[in-house]
Amino acid sequence: MQRMTVKQAGISFATIAILMALVFHSPMAAGQAAAQRFVGTITAIAGDTLTIKTDAGEAHQVQVPASAVLKQIAPGQKDLSSAETIQLSNLATGDRVLVKLDPNASGATPQALQIIAMKQTDIAQKQQQELTDWQRNGIGGLVKSVDPASGVVLVTTGAGPAMKTVTVHVGKSTALKRYAPNSISFADAQPAPLDAIKAGDQFRAKGQKNADGSEIDASEVVSGSFRNISGTVSAVDAANGTLTVKDLVTKKNVTVRITPAAQMRRLPDMMARMIAARLKGAAVPPSGTTTAAHPEGFGQGAARASNGQSGQGAGGRRPGGDMEQVLDRAPAIKLSDLQKGEAVMLVSTEGANDVTAIKLLAGVEPLLESPEASRNLLANWSMGSGGGGEEAAQ
Repeated sequence: MQRMTVKQAGISFATIAILMALVFHSPMAAGQAAAQRFVGTITAIAGDTLTIKTDAGEAHQVQVPASAVLKQIAPGQKDLSSAETIQLSNLATGDRVLVKLDPNASGATPQALQIIAMKQTDIAQKQQQELTDWQRNGIGGLVKSVDPASGVVLVTTGAGPAMKTVTVHVGKSTALKRYAPNSISFADAQPAPLDAIKAGDQFRAKGQKNADGSEIDASEVVSGSFRNISGTVSAVDAANGTLTVKDLVTKKNVTVRITPAAQMRRLPDMMARMIAARLKGAAVPPSGTTTAAHPEGFGQGAARASNGQSGQGAGGRRPGGDMEQVLDRAPAIKLSDLQKGEAVMLVSTEGANDVTAIKLLAGVEPLLESPEASRNLLANWSMGSGGGGEEAAQ
């Protein structure tokens, strides 16, 4: 059994921690530890009143008086020394804010004493920069072996004929993180030592590569233990949000819980066959091939990706990276779209007989003709792009 590893709006827990630290260590925080604080996203602005939705889903209305101090920082900024003083008019829906309420204010609507903001546009730009960095300087795959004493991790990356082993060097300055058991969101990852990484884990590293990409001196690493299941659908219970899958490896039925956070996609038949051919090392149709089975030019994108081509240029190519993009563009489906007897591949939480799906791919019958290559393909896809993919160091 292979062990493997939701797009989260807003900023990462690390950035929230920075915001909290800024408030607690700012001069205005002294003597006001009891003041209420919360972090969230601005959803509406009406005059001098903001509506803010926290990450826990709670909605708060807060009035911003003229006496409130408003500061703007850039993503990653660690103190207020270079923060820009802004006006209420500078805030917009979608911006991330940390609000400290005035404990002495009266009235039905709470009043802000201080607001620290990150602009939505700045966060998006930071995400894109991180994405590009991970694409150009990152590798991902399954851990083959770990030697904590020497700081060397061997990782198999790519799929099919393109699969290779990369030697990852981990040093004292390498930032090591570990995915939460039920999430492949980089924002949920927590610091963890090198010896927490085990063979079979999903793994992604970013850093300085050698000329042929066979070695990398990692500046950042994220890993996780998740389950990879390939099997056939035995039953669908849309009312209860569950799916029963017969695991092709264990030959046992597994109950798969499908939550709203699960990412579910179906490969068009022609696209699945093209990917399967690539995994087996066979020729694939040229990128200009068109067919009714390729909705919205999908087949052309698949052909380019299957041939290792990318619109990013040579500097942006990475093993398995283009295939990830192809899988992410496959049509989204719902639990009720699945039928008894069809084949699926999925990444889930760990568990023997009861798991929760993180990503599920249907329409995979041709891929299962090369099960080992398919497992490696799914490993690369499920990891997204580490810190720079759907979770892009928000």
